[in-house]
Amino acid sequence: MWFKIKSYLFFLLKSTNEHGVHSPFVFNLITGCLYRKTETSKITAFKLFSEKIKSNFTVIEVKDFGKGSKVFKSNFRKIANIAKVAGISSKKASVLIRLVEYFNFQHILEIGTSVGLGTAAIHIGNPNSKIITLEGCRNTSSQASIMFRSFQFKNIEPKIGNFSETLPQVTKQNAFDFVYFDGNHQKEATLNYFNECLKTIHNNSVFIFDDIYWSKEMLETWNEIKQHPKVTVTINMYFWGIVFFRLGQAKQHFTIRI
Repeated sequence: MWFKIKSYLFFLLKSTNEHGVHSPFVFNLITGCLYRKTETSKITAFKLFSEKIKSNFTVIEVKDFGKGSKVFKSNFRKIANIAKVAGISSKKASVLIRLVEYFNFQHILEIGTSVGLGTAAIHIGNPNSKIITLEGCRNTSSQASIMFRSFQFKNIEPKIGNFSETLPQVTKQNAFDFVYFDGNHQKEATLNYFNECLKTIHNNSVFIFDDIYWSKEMLETWNEIKQHPKVTVTINMYFWGIVFFRLGQAKQHFTIRI
């Protein structure tokens, strides 16, 4: 708890808004996307999805390959509780919708489907995008797929299994505009996924890492990612770390509050 408080205060002291940014690319991103309002229809679409899944009290057995939960003491969990505890917040979903729309991502990889809230936000941001979403737990993925069909979400391809096995299969065959990392909060695993996904990038690819302040270990991971030679621009938003690989762009790191 003390780490979270201390790290957030440090973030606030270091952070700025668009007035402290001298990169035209990042300035335009902040003013044209991050600080804009999400379309009401898209917020409504996400809320409908979220409300339905948070009213699902089906109990499933969850197989967790990651760091594990700080809340759940049992692997038998209600779908509604998973959505409330582990699902993307409405604020983050709103920003994610805007980002997907702003960059018009077409080929997307999500590492960590959970019950599908993040996937839903991505799809709502661009319903025409093709999404591959990885999930370790078959029961969780199955529930997410039921929801996708219920809401007639198209072009979503679930892949089930340990990420160390499914991710290399995906990276062999695809290039991605956007990769959303939300499936493991351990340093070694996250860095392995990052390096594997580097095989799929192009000049305009974007990576987002969820919960970079989840622990000291995750903050160390984020700082290592920032220093990678292929990384040119990063944005620390506290709840996310955003990574860009734009050739010809000076290496810069921004800390932005929204």
